[in-house]
Order: sequence, then C-alpha cells, then structure tokens
Amino acid sequence: MAQEDVFKKIVSHCKEYGFVFPSSDIYDGLAAVYDYGQNGVELKNNIKEYWWKSMVLLHENIVGIDSAIFMHPTIWKASGHVDAFNDPLIDNRDSKKRYRADVLIEDQIAKYEEKINKEVEKARKKFGEAFDEAKFRETNPRVLDNQKKRDALHERYSEAMNAMDLNELKQIILDEGIVDPISGTKNWTDVRQFNLMFSTEMGSTADSASKIYLRPETAQGIFVNFQNIQRTTRKKVPFGVCQVGKSFRNEITPGNFIFRIREFEQMECEFFCKPDTDLEWFDYWRSYCHNWLLNLGIHDDNLRLRDHAKEELSFYSKATTDIEYLFPFGWGELWGIADRTDYDLTRHQEHSGKDLSYFDQEENRKYIPYVIEPSLGADRVALAFLCDAYDEEVIDEAKNDKRIVLRLHPALAPMKAAVLPLSKKLSEEAGNIYAELSKHFSVDYDDAGSIGKRYRRQDEIGTPFSITYDFDSKEDGCVTVRDRDTMEQTRIPVSGLVKYIEERLEF
Repeated sequence: MAQEDVFKKIVSHCKEYGFVFPSSDIYDGLAAVYDYGQNGVELKNNIKEYWWKSMVLLHENIVGIDSAIFMHPTIWKASGHVDAFNDPLIDNRDSKKRYRADVLIEDQIAKYEEKINKEVEKARKKFGEAFDEAKFRETNPRVLDNQKKRDALHERYSEAMNAMDLNELKQIILDEGIVDPISGTKNWTDVRQFNLMFSTEMGSTADSASKIYLRPETAQGIFVNFQNIQRTTRKKVPFGVCQVGKSFRNEITPGNFIFRIREFEQMECEFFCKPDTDLEWFDYWRSYCHNWLLNLGIHDDNLRLRDHAKEELSFYSKATTDIEYLFPFGWGELWGIADRTDYDLTRHQEHSGKDLSYFDQEENRKYIPYVIEPSLGADRVALAFLCDAYDEEVIDEAKNDKRIVLRLHPALAPMKAAVLPLSKKLSEEAGNIYAELSKHFSVDYDDAGSIGKRYRRQDEIGTPFSITYDFDSKEDGCVTVRDRDTMEQTRIPVSGLVKYIEERLEF
C-alpha cells in the first residue's frame, strides 16, 4: 500500500474513533485548525503528563512555569520575531496556489537524497552481504553526480537563506526547474516575506488600543522570567525551566494533518548552564530526548538524529540537532535540541535595561548563562505516536479477516482498560469492577454486541487490556484479561487487577 494511502487511513481513523476532528466541522471546518476528541485529548494529556514527569519530576534542578499568551510587544522585538520571523513565499500564477520557497527547495534537495538512497538500495540487493556501502557511495558515478548536485544546491540555498536573498531563492527555483505540483508549470511570482505572528489589539477603545501578538512560541515567557525564577527558587546554575502551552503561527502553507497547524501546543525546556559546559549539556539533552521517545514505544528505525551543518546554524547557535520521525509523508522534525548560547538573555537585557546576569558564588563572577533548548511539539509527537502505533493485522487471510489495532504504549493509551461483562446479566458485578478501576485509571465500559466485536473496538482505540467478567467470575473471583497486542488471555483475581495494570504502565 502506498504511504500516501496509509496516511489517509490514519487521518480517517482519527476522526472515526474520536481522536482528532476538523475544527468547526459543521461549518465545513477552518483550515489547519483541529479539535481533539475524547480519545485524542486523553492521548495528548498522557503525552504531556509523561513529558512533564520526565523533565521536571525526575530532575531536581528543573522547575515549571505557565506564562501568559499575551506578552509585552517589545519582547518580540528583542527576540527577533518582529523583524525576522518571516516565511519566504512564492505564488504560481497558473494554479493560484501559494508556497514557501524554502520548502520547495528543501523538497528538491530531498529528491537528490532519495535518488542516492535508491542507488544504494539497488546495489545492496544485488551484492547482498558483500556490499560495501561506504565504498559504493565514494565510487559510484550516479551517486557521486547526485551528491554533487545536492551539495551545490544545499550550499547555494543556505547562503540565500542566511542573507534572506529573495531574488536568489526565486532564481534557485527557476534553475532547478521546480514545477508547481498542481499546474505543473514554472510560472512563478517573485518571492516575498510574510510575518507569521498573529496580531491583535489590547485596550478598551480603538483610540487607546496598542498592538500586541499571540505568542509564536512559549520559550520567551521563560527567558523574561529567568530572574524571577532564579530569585524565588534560589536555584544554582545549571538549572532548567519547563513550560507546556499554546502557541500560534499564521502558517501560509500548513498541511499534513496536525503536523503543521496554526494553533498548536509546545513542550519546551530552557536549561541554563555555565558558558563552558554548554556542549556537554547539549549532548546530554540530545541523548535524553531520543531515549524518551524510544521508551514510550517509538521504533528506532523511524527516528533519526539530524545534526545541523555549520552553514545551517542560526548565527547565535553553537549546535542544533533535530530528532526527525519518518511519517508516511516523509521525514519531519519532532524535537529540536539547540545550544542557543547567551543570545536570548542578552537580547532581553539590552531591550529591557534590566541586569539578567547570574552571580556564580563558587567562581565569584557574574555571567549570562548559556541555554540549551529541547523543544517538542505536542501535536506533532501525538501524530508520530499514532502513525507508529497504527497497524492492520491479518487474522485469517482466507476469510480476509483483519483487525485494526493501535499499538500505543500502555502509558499513553487513552483508555488503560475496558471492562466487558460477558452478559448484561452480569452488569452489576462488572460495574463494581469498573467503578473501582476508575479510581486509578481511565477505563471504558462496554456491554453492547458480541465479545469479539467489543475486543475489536478496544483494539481500534488502543486499549491495552480488555477485562471480561463471566459467569465463572462469581464463583472464583477471577476475570479474564486479554492483551491487545498478543491477544493472549490471562485469568487473574479481581483483587490483583490494579497492580497488574500499574506494573504495565511503567516506561
């Protein structure tokens, strides 16, 4: 099955089973805005909860805050968002569609990389165990030709983006023969910049209103509170501050479901450290974030850590790594880990006139701390977990019998268990089990239809354990627990259910 078809199935499954709905659906929706349904909100809350526990509760030197969405407009001047938070946009005159020029060029770079990888895979199949990939990449003429084109394009593109040379970006598109995916033509307009921040007005009357912005990221709320947090917690460097919250970006080319949307949620940590220890902490967070994803069930084959080349780095950054996930539509960034040096605190110190330096008692000196920023999108990682978990398993090929199952880690599953009385005559006893388990977990109760159909319904929303209360349960005080992934059934005492589930929620 084509990956495009797989992604369509996942999107359809999310709507059908209460994970994600188009916002304002009865009014034909609102572009790139989505609502989380009853199962989606549980999944997303679980992700945020385990991120918070992993970042804040498991690190004695990290605390959390919740800063306001509305912030003083000078903050966005200091951070560079007012002047530099722009997308380079280009229109196709024939299709009347608008695109990000940088994305069009990055897709072209990816095409060269795809050609190289196809040559490598063909050779791997041909030579088998004797295949020497490194030597093949160094000597194969087609690989070398595509690598040369890819590197030349990448260098030219990086220089144009760093200089924000809009004319050069358009020329790259023309020179590479990039066509509009809809019209198939090269009839492009000039490239121009578009600021991504949503603006509004604060004030009681139009005359007195002042222009402010919906925050495009949560990080600045941490930076401007650095002094308050350090003073009230008396934390010594190194220490970190975490925040989970909404951000807003007026994306012109949103897409791929909840991967790129206009209203989204971020989970960010700003970790403040001594200037000469920043790269050590960068390596720590790079590894920690990767392992967090693995421990919650993401397959390592679908992850890659892409270190930014020197020419890709922001002028203030010493190192950046993107943890990318292989979505059905291709590789996409999940988690960005960046060494932002002392740029942010320095900028806010300059614009506010407040001293944001830290006095290090052990070294008897003042300095502005460096910052390591692991930034994760809650919506993107929710999509990654859904894509990674979605499976269509053939039960009986002859009967064309298959089941759809979401193999979510039990810690993330919207429902941890489902109580299924074998007969409605057993509803009272099964209801008592449901009431007890509900004190500890999110639990479903289902007594409609055959037990087989009820199992399948729970598989489709990712419930890891289905608990069947039958007529023998009255006599032996036991229930049958069915495992979602293996479909194996285990008989255990009712009194041991809570412990049984708790042990399997660990990660």
